[in-house]
Amino acid sequence: MKNFSTVGVRAAGHPAAHLAVQLIAAALFSAGAAVSVHAQDLHCAFKANAPDQHTVVRGDTLWDISGKFLEQPWCWPQVWGMNRAEIANPHWIYPGQVILFDRAAGRLRLANKIAVAGADSEPGTVKLSPQLRTEALGKDAIPAIPPGAIEPFLTQPLIVEADELKDAPRIVATAGNRVIIGKDDKAYVRGNLKGGTSFQAFRPGKPLRDPVTQKVVGQEAYYLGTLKLQKEAGAGSDVHTFVVASAKEEMGIGDQLMQMPPTPMQNYVPHPPAGKVDARILAIYNGVTHAGQNQVVSVNRGKLDGLDVGAVLQLYHVGQTVADKSASKGWHNLGNPQVKLPDEQIGSLFIFRVFKHISYGLIMQVTEPVVVGDVAKTPE
Repeated sequence: MKNFSTVGVRAAGHPAAHLAVQLIAAALFSAGAAVSVHAQDLHCAFKANAPDQHTVVRGDTLWDISGKFLEQPWCWPQVWGMNRAEIANPHWIYPGQVILFDRAAGRLRLANKIAVAGADSEPGTVKLSPQLRTEALGKDAIPAIPPGAIEPFLTQPLIVEADELKDAPRIVATAGNRVIIGKDDKAYVRGNLKGGTSFQAFRPGKPLRDPVTQKVVGQEAYYLGTLKLQKEAGAGSDVHTFVVASAKEEMGIGDQLMQMPPTPMQNYVPHPPAGKVDARILAIYNGVTHAGQNQVVSVNRGKLDGLDVGAVLQLYHVGQTVADKSASKGWHNLGNPQVKLPDEQIGSLFIFRVFKHISYGLIMQVTEPVVVGDVAKTPE
């Protein structure tokens, strides 16, 4: 079978090149050797027309690159033999590096393209070096997915879980008794700040019910802006003085505050959850009832259910329950019993923000629109 390549070069065939690749592999995978497995062992098949190698360029993502080699992009960690620590902090793939497909081992390897070979070498070859990049660690590393697709959802609350509302500070008054306030206006806040000085303002929306249990698991949150603590409550008072630092929407009395979350990690590796996860789509954002590729949804499972950042779930339409009308025909006359049709796979979901019981996910690819109640579960 002919080998395909996305670039016009291939690794030099002499022993030095092979030694360089082996040194790189040893350096990169020594920590993860214990979990190294062939992709096929976990149903992570390589594409029949997978290239021999790929040179990383700016604009690449881990998802796109893995999709060049693999039938399922979420299989990336398996074919690299990555351990959990490396999955959490994969700042080691940069533009200019070469990814090699070791067909015999069923693995991907990483090499640096450092120079064109001499005149006596085979045309179009490159020398490979075991050199590892250490300077500016992570600064120029390629992202897992397009960062622009999820940036607004990394820090702004879209859902507030039920237990977060109990003690949330709230605006009780405004300077000059204004009905609405905006940037640089003062707000008087009552509640336990728990040592925080920077907060987000939100207005609770409709309650969100688990599609299976119908239990309220949270509320939609309308993000309004940010506030900074100007003066903490004095003795004999529980009212704090804040100043509006930024305003996306108008704020007013009754709006609630949440502490600003820490800056989230934005470079994560797609991987299946560590265990079985069976979730349902909880809500869809941007004011639509159906979601497609690169849209954000939430699911009714979180870190307490085994989800972590970078986990990939497969999406399914729930199979309908229909009457078996053919059962009333023939000797086995059973009336019209109800039967459930199989769930139909429609795409994949990349989890990028995780709370206790709820997570946000980005739809990576989909063949049909996603709706509330659709299944999202561990890849099979």
